[in-house]
Amino acid sequence: MSAQELFVAAARKCLPARRKSLSVPQSLDLAAQVSAVDLGLKPALLYDSNGVSTERVQQYLSSLQSSQLVSKSLLTLDLNGNTLIVNSLSVRSNLEKLLRDSSLVVINVCHSLEKPAITDGGELKSIAQDLLLLLRGFEQLKEAEEPLYVGEKSEEWNLCTVFGLLLGYPVTYWFDQTNSFENCLSMTPLMVTKASATWQADTAGHTCCLYSFSVPAVLHKETQSSVEDWNLRLQERFQQQNVLKDLTVCRTTVTLPSVCL
Repeated sequence: MSAQELFVAAARKCLPARRKSLSVPQSLDLAAQVSAVDLGLKPALLYDSNGVSTERVQQYLSSLQSSQLVSKSLLTLDLNGNTLIVNSLSVRSNLEKLLRDSSLVVINVCHSLEKPAITDGGELKSIAQDLLLLLRGFEQLKEAEEPLYVGEKSEEWNLCTVFGLLLGYPVTYWFDQTNSFENCLSMTPLMVTKASATWQADTAGHTCCLYSFSVPAVLHKETQSSVEDWNLRLQERFQQQNVLKDLTVCRTTVTLPSVCL
């Protein structure tokens, strides 16, 4: 079987939901995303294709690793019921960088605000330290092919903020979830950045979206440096591999009646 066929077979075998397997296009998109994580082009992938359990995603990842389609540096992370496939080396590097220089811009989008505002993101460093300890301990002890489950402490975390951190965005949103899960982004112009590339498995090319994140247009100047630095580092990593081609980064502005985070 070709590499592409092996990826599709693993997805269709390990990730069925309600007796329905992923389609071939869905399987190829997942393969491209996991390959990007393995290459360090993105630190993690939030699995949200069809709501299967973390254990199923682990079976899929183990199958890919057994076939030597991806490296052993990938692991499955369960964060309060949400499943991520993580490049532990890339995530640890990002967490360490955050603790050194506060490189991630945190935007307060609490519903009570008139407009979004940059905040210090104080609790994010504490979360980063907790995640680092978990990853280091898991990597040292990992022998069985099992997911890493983040404990009860993650129930207090703002997952929107943590996802931005784990997925390698240059900016992430925060809101006080003890008061409300609503936000102030309704009818706020948002600058959406998307990065796409073509996965060159065998002869067929499959275009996938590697990143998609937004920044309120009103904070463009304050966040521009971080976004440009993220773009530069992505370009550098992209040039160091030959599995994905034709990297495209584009920006559009959208205004929506409601934004779900």
